[in-house]
Amino acid sequence: GTRSCPGSRAGFGVPLRGPDPLLLFLAVSFTVAAGRGGQVLYTLFPPGRVINAGKSQHNEDQACCEVVFVGRRPSPRGRLPRGFYFHYWALFDGHAGSGAAVLASKRLHLHICEQLRDLVDILQDPSPPPICLSHDVRAGPAELSRVPLAEDNGEVPNDAVPRFHLEKAVSHESLVIGAIENAFKHMVSKPLPAGTPRAPPGSISLLSLSAPACPLRAIIIRNGEIIPMSREFTPETERQRLQFLAFLRPELLGKEFTHLEFPRRIQPKELGKKMLYRDQNMNALPVGWGCATPQEDDLKFPLIYGEGKKARVMATIGVTRGLGDHDLKVFSSNIHIKPFLSCFPEVRVYDLTQYEHCPDDVLVLGTDGLWDVTNDKEVAGVVMEVLMSYEPNDPCRYTMVAQELVVRSRGVLKERGWRLANDKLGSGDDISVFVIPLGGPGNYT
Repeated sequence: GTRSCPGSRAGFGVPLRGPDPLLLFLAVSFTVAAGRGGQVLYTLFPPGRVINAGKSQHNEDQACCEVVFVGRRPSPRGRLPRGFYFHYWALFDGHAGSGAAVLASKRLHLHICEQLRDLVDILQDPSPPPICLSHDVRAGPAELSRVPLAEDNGEVPNDAVPRFHLEKAVSHESLVIGAIENAFKHMVSKPLPAGTPRAPPGSISLLSLSAPACPLRAIIIRNGEIIPMSREFTPETERQRLQFLAFLRPELLGKEFTHLEFPRRIQPKELGKKMLYRDQNMNALPVGWGCATPQEDDLKFPLIYGEGKKARVMATIGVTRGLGDHDLKVFSSNIHIKPFLSCFPEVRVYDLTQYEHCPDDVLVLGTDGLWDVTNDKEVAGVVMEVLMSYEPNDPCRYTMVAQELVVRSRGVLKERGWRLANDKLGSGDDISVFVIPLGGPGNYT
């Protein structure tokens, strides 16, 4: 189906147009709850509620798959509607509740659409984007952010010819990236429409085709090659950012934490002795360590504690980028954790036009219920194994890949609990997977 953002003339149900092969992409989601006894419900996209056997009352994984029409803002000159489509896949993993994940699954793509509406004419013009978007200094804020209106022929004047040697070149791609980044910012700063219920407490980690964040991940499998499309954002990988913020604003630590990191907690008897430490000036990866003499303040609890999947910010939360958690505080204190959590994504671009894809080339998006027990190589093996058992023009093959990934990550119920094929524990989390083909049967060679 199709969706359009509020205010566009296209509305719902606008038919797809044009020969763009992107419009033919099939997105399949296969969602299953972590089976710890009780019923397990399999659903094809759109995902419904699944029973996750006591982990939480509702499924904390939420998904969205939309074809969204971005229409030009209404023009006082009565110009004909103009716009374009974008294809959107996203997974949201809720923490301590499903409310924030549900809200983001219903609204984030609308924020992206709203950010792109000012760029409709620019993105459809092959010439370089203009530096100044309006010549009318008396225009209001909405007009200043709009493309300058041309004559009745509907063409956008190209005023992007450099006039000064210091002008920076801005690509269309970077405008789209900026729109996505701003959409995430507005997702947490814009008030909700009247009548919208406030999301329950909690947070989400995010993953979309262009804006991934930990603990959700995405990989592309192309001609048997694994191409990571995301990287993890954990207290360890973002240590420098967190420590630098704490260094600049020590009041955020509430006199309970220290921004320095030591290999272990400092003991009072070790004051005055040299110890290994890390601060905001040392690279996160590869790891850099130095020597310093601990002070009394360093006896406090470290800002980042633990390592690997057990690493936590202020001994409370294991994710550092996401939406929500506005009211989250350190246990039994008035110290807010939200200032250390970022809502901004890292956007990675994969140009589909640079390669000729076959029907076996896919993008796999999954929540941590998949990646906690299955690595990239194992996922790629399952993808190739299942795809080879179906004809290239059979659309059900992608459904079966998603189903197999979920079932293998869940495991089989045995006497000692849910077990994988290697007898290790199966995933105890909700599992959601998108399998998105990058090429159609017409591209198959």
